[in-house]
Amino acid sequence: MSLLPILLSLSLLLLSPPALAGGTVRLGLRKTPLSPVVEPLSARKYGVRGAFDSLLGDGNADDADIVSLKNYMNAQYFGEIGIGSPPQNFTVIFDTGSSNLWVPSSKCYFSIACFFHSKYNSGRSSSYKQNGKTAEIHYGSGSISGFLSQDHVVVGDIVVKDQVFIEATREPSLTFMVAKFDGILGLGFKEISVGDVEPVWYNMISQGLINEPLFSFWFNRKAEQGEGGEIVFGGVDPNHYKGEHTYVPVTQKGYWQFDMGDVLIDGQKTGVCSGGCAAIADSGTSLIAGPTATITEINQKIGASGVASQECKAVIAQYGAQILAMLSMREKPARVCSQIGLCTFDGTRGVSIGIESVVNGNGDKSAAGQNGAMCSSCEMAVVWMENQLLQNKTEDSVMNYINELCERLPSPMGQSAVDCSSLASMPVISFTIGGKKFDLTPDQYILKVGEGVAAQCISGFTALDVPPPRGPLWILGDVFMGAYHTVFDYGKVRVGFAEAA
Repeated sequence: MSLLPILLSLSLLLLSPPALAGGTVRLGLRKTPLSPVVEPLSARKYGVRGAFDSLLGDGNADDADIVSLKNYMNAQYFGEIGIGSPPQNFTVIFDTGSSNLWVPSSKCYFSIACFFHSKYNSGRSSSYKQNGKTAEIHYGSGSISGFLSQDHVVVGDIVVKDQVFIEATREPSLTFMVAKFDGILGLGFKEISVGDVEPVWYNMISQGLINEPLFSFWFNRKAEQGEGGEIVFGGVDPNHYKGEHTYVPVTQKGYWQFDMGDVLIDGQKTGVCSGGCAAIADSGTSLIAGPTATITEINQKIGASGVASQECKAVIAQYGAQILAMLSMREKPARVCSQIGLCTFDGTRGVSIGIESVVNGNGDKSAAGQNGAMCSSCEMAVVWMENQLLQNKTEDSVMNYINELCERLPSPMGQSAVDCSSLASMPVISFTIGGKKFDLTPDQYILKVGEGVAAQCISGFTALDVPPPRGPLWILGDVFMGAYHTVFDYGKVRVGFAEAA
């Protein structure tokens, strides 16, 4: 599942898709009315149209299998699958951020969440095969654990035979008790599969159930419409995108990870990814997650609420002028915080002295936490100041801007509210992928819950700091995939994006 907790819970409920002959499965998505309450949920876990004219590659209209999805609050998209003979039905999130299939087990006795969802009963299936190995998956919102079983899995019009999956006997009660889905069907690479289990998607290919080794997502973000979206196994539906897809290679198998260029706010570079960033396309995450430094700048520009950071203010008050002077004298940004003694330097970036002292056994945890926060605040200040200097801002202007950003720091993995009446004045946020800019307008990146005076608006951006070498990492969740139709091309090991239609 995805790396971060999701701010909003979404449900993906597969409606009965049309039976299409040959090797493509098409699953459609539908929406349910928005609730006035937004429930926190882990990020990872995180209407069918007529036959289409052509498919990617050599496919044709008869090769597509399309699964319909339901949309809960533009935060969860889920669909229906069947397990066993005869099939026992479950709603699942089709999650490109994980690789295992799991559903609640009838042997789940001690987790309250299991009582709120459909449960798999092996005794009712003639095709069940015992496995019994224990398994556990850790998500941002908690862990699920259970044991492996084997049975047939029905996805749309496809029957995947002898699929190994997890019967969950323990679930995080709060997270999954309120979830609109029963389980999760992972669509990531086998490299992140728990128990070295062959993912459902791999077995679709090896069993010759689809012609093209790819799948594609369309998320409908218009809550008033019946369709929530669709996932097409083995092809793409040209009715749901405009123009051509921009493809980028997968750089690290596991998640669908690729290289991303800079992030722009109203056309201005933030500089956080000037040297490149890693990103993943994650259908199991509701929002867009990125480094705190950039999310804070976005929050400031869109007027989102934040949490004042005393560490950030202390660093600016004590070291702000020194940092600014060093950057003005062209000191390498990565060395600034180590030069003033707030971070150590490992050759590529600053590393918290406090964290190192704990690793080496030389410091207490409270000191580590404080020093780590000061180091992180310093590194954010460097990114902010460097970007302002590139825009030829005055020293006073830079310092005022940095102090304001200290007031806008987002809560880690938390929600940030914005004024619904200010959408028209909010900036366009852009992501550079494959040398092309992908713009998100306020209507696309703000989630609106409720109507009229009771309406609440929530920023589609949340903070997540992943350290090198894996980070900085961006997670492009449903907010991005709702704006851009996404193709996950397993055969050519690439991801493609095109404007959604």
